[in-house]
Amino acid sequence: MYWRAGVSPWLSDNGAMQNPSRSQLLASFDQLLEPQGFQDYAPNGLQVEGRDQVHRIVSGVTASVALIEAAVAAQADALFVHHGLFWRGQSGCVTGWLRQRLALLLQHGINLYAYHLPLDAHPEYGNNAQLGRRLGLVSEAHFGQQELGCLASADFADAQTLALHVERALSHAVVCVAPHQGPIRRVAWCSGGAQSYFEAAIAAGADAFITGEISEPQAHYAREMGVAYLACGHHASERYGAAAVAAQVAEQWGIAHCFIDVDNPA
Repeated sequence: MYWRAGVSPWLSDNGAMQNPSRSQLLASFDQLLEPQGFQDYAPNGLQVEGRDQVHRIVSGVTASVALIEAAVAAQADALFVHHGLFWRGQSGCVTGWLRQRLALLLQHGINLYAYHLPLDAHPEYGNNAQLGRRLGLVSEAHFGQQELGCLASADFADAQTLALHVERALSHAVVCVAPHQGPIRRVAWCSGGAQSYFEAAIAAGADAFITGEISEPQAHYAREMGVAYLACGHHASERYGAAAVAAQVAEQWGIAHCFIDVDNPA
């Protein structure tokens, strides 16, 4: 963990440095990520209201107890994540793990900002763009529901060579279903739990598809269609977007930011 301070603080009319308010920070995140353009199954934006003025932002993947406790220890005023607290289909009861997390945030006055699909999709700072950058892939086209999937030209001898490259880049084991040993010229990817995008990736002309998870049907699709499937870890594939977006907004406002990676083998 390390703090990085912004370099261009905003000034009030009398020339004094001015930290953003909770609502000003929300406006900056919304302007960058444009959540109104997505059909999502989670509320995007400010999920939990904390103190009004924000001096420090912590970013992370999931608003777990461990990450919230780390944000408390770091004396953060705001937490920016990909996986927030509220999802479609929840019972609405504030019990168990939800009560624990909410209690910590409210007790310490920490604002929780969470963006799901908008954070995946941003063309520069999003999870998919940042994952592609990490893997040395430059997106040339998009596919799948809401155009979240990315497709790029590549040059790998075979799927196992690609899998080794991904393992080294992400420091995470890869499950690779490789139906043949031919060269990989077109790679598709979509971070997180994007198993359902595999058929769209095949239709888009991919030789290999990279995502975070694999379900039982995908192994059969891979073998039957002759397209490699690589599952590199849900968390491992989504470690980069939240940090990139929060750093950008923190720099805009001239406030401190740090990314805290809570280990998750999934």
